[in-house]
Formats: sequence, structure tokens, C-alpha cells
Amino acid sequence: MTASDTPPRVAIIDYGIGNLPSARKAFEAAGADAFITRDPAMIARADGVVLPGVGAMGRCMEALDQYRMRQPVLDAVATGQPFFGICVGMQMLHAGSDEFGGVEGLGVFDARVVQLPSTVKRPQMQWNVVRHRDGSALCPIMADVDGGWFYFVHSFAPEVHADVVGVCDYGTLVSAIVSRGNVCGTQFHPEKSSVDGIRLLSNFVSMCASRTATVG
Repeated sequence: MTASDTPPRVAIIDYGIGNLPSARKAFEAAGADAFITRDPAMIARADGVVLPGVGAMGRCMEALDQYRMRQPVLDAVATGQPFFGICVGMQMLHAGSDEFGGVEGLGVFDARVVQLPSTVKRPQMQWNVVRHRDGSALCPIMADVDGGWFYFVHSFAPEVHADVVGVCDYGTLVSAIVSRGNVCGTQFHPEKSSVDGIRLLSNFVSMCASRTATVG
């Protein structure tokens, strides 16, 4: 909680894609005052920012630009607001994707999103165990969820890079959680992942509350 014991306000970016009410309810269950918006001023004032995403990354990037949400996203990242990308929203934070011959991303993480290997069923549509990646830095988003079960629906994922802190096994090592500074994201859907999902979202809400107490 913040210094005034009020829940941190978390802005869920509305760019016409994603199950926004489901995400809002999950963040509320995790202790946030969550709201859906495409107002840049409200996003800038929020204690934390969430970028959801489903489907194809290229379509999501087009919609982000259609609703003029690219700059508010980059501003939130640059100003240090706790920022959370969900599924394709996490993929969008990368430099680009190999999907449909190549899609440019937001470039927060300097790595590409690649297709799952042909040796496994695509998409991965199942519950899977996520564990801390050996050799990566411990991060607050993974507190008490190492070894937890989460729900995945995807055919692409970021290549395993320096900022990948959580992985799952699916024929190969698959990037499941990325984290660097104020920015984190999950390839899975925490809002569909029951107790472990709410626990992970609670970790993010705690990050938002800690920043509010510091700057407020």
C-alpha cells in the first residue's frame, strides 16, 4: 500500500485489443485500484502501467499506433513508472518479431521474438511450470512464484536474452518472464493463472506501491 494506505492506481492501456475487463478484475484482486484508459494524462499519473495484448504482434502494434498509445507507453517506461506487459504486450516491448516476415517492436528490450520450434505443437496452449532462469538476477516480480503454474497461449516468444528471468520448458527453454529496472512482462496470462497469477500481479502492485511511497 501507499503511505496513505490507499491502493496504487494501475492504468491498463486500452488500444482496442485484449480482454481488458478480465485484466482489471485480476489487478483489483491483487490489491490495485485498476482502471482502463487511453488518456495519456491518466496514464502519466498512474502508479503503474499495464500493456495487455493478444493475437498477432503486428496487429497489436498497428492498433497501438492507431490509438496513439506508442508515446505514452515509451514515456511511462522512460520516467520509471512500474510497467507490465502481458503476453503479446510483453512481446511488443522487444525490438521486433519474426511473425509474418518481420514486425518492428518498441525496442525496450534489444532482442527478437521468434517462433516456437517446429518440434512442438503450436501454439503452446496449456498450463506450464515457470522457474527462475539459472544465472539471471533475482527480481521482485518473481517473489514466491518460482515453480508456480501459469497459463500459456502462444506460438511466438522472445529469444532467451539477458533480461529473461523466468523460463518454462516446452521442447526447449522458453522465455516466460522478462524484467529490467521498472519494466517487466510475462509471456503467459497471469490474469488466467489462478492463485499463482494473482500472487505475481500482487508483486507488481507492491512495486507500484513502493514507488508511490518513494516519490510521494
